[in-house]
Amino acid sequence: MARLPRIALPGHAHHVVQRGHNRQLIVLDDTDRQHWRQVLADAAVMHRVDVHAWLLLDDHFHLVLTPSTAEGLGRMMQSLARRHAAEFNRRHGRSGTLWDGRFRSSLVQPGAWLADCMLYVESHPSRTGAAGAAQEWPWSSMAHHLGARRDPLVVEPAVWWSLGNTPFEREAVWRQRLEVALAPEVVHRITQATRRGWPVGDAAFLQSLEPATGRAMVPRPRGRPVRASVPGAHDGSG
Repeated sequence: MARLPRIALPGHAHHVVQRGHNRQLIVLDDTDRQHWRQVLADAAVMHRVDVHAWLLLDDHFHLVLTPSTAEGLGRMMQSLARRHAAEFNRRHGRSGTLWDGRFRSSLVQPGAWLADCMLYVESHPSRTGAAGAAQEWPWSSMAHHLGARRDPLVVEPAVWWSLGNTPFEREAVWRQRLEVALAPEVVHRITQATRRGWPVGDAAFLQSLEPATGRAMVPRPRGRPVRASVPGAHDGSG
């Protein structure tokens, strides 16, 4: 099956996932992790992309970000992938590709869906068993959103400011949302949308994207379309 063209729209949030080739490790130590984090920061500034949430695991990473130009997302990801792979190969005496093909991405509806997507990314370690609690995983934007440290990489979207009037209120709401955990159906929806390249949001949001993208925003049902019946055909009346 041919791949669908990637949807990348300026001014819209995107959830991005990039994995190591054959699920191999993309970082081996904190020096690798710090390098990846710095390259991400440099590429985001260079290509005018706002990063709302991020997570680096040993074999893949997640980002929630908003590009300001049509080319910004692709160029930022290309720069990040190329520069990190070159340094990783140099440090560890290896050659060849580091990445599992092209990155996967999904447009995300502003508001509640964007907040859920950010929580999906930051709670990933605890949800999948990488850490006992998301706060225990240092290589993400979670500590920033809980007020434990200031991360200059993070640019907050509008939905973050709607969580409360003060930083303490917003951080308390985020901590409560983390403790409650996302509903399984929300996790499934975000996972499948990113895996398949479809946007995530409600029906009105998906429909609003169609004029800008020129394509349907929901998967078609599997199988052949049902043909309309013709009166008198194969019913013995003809």
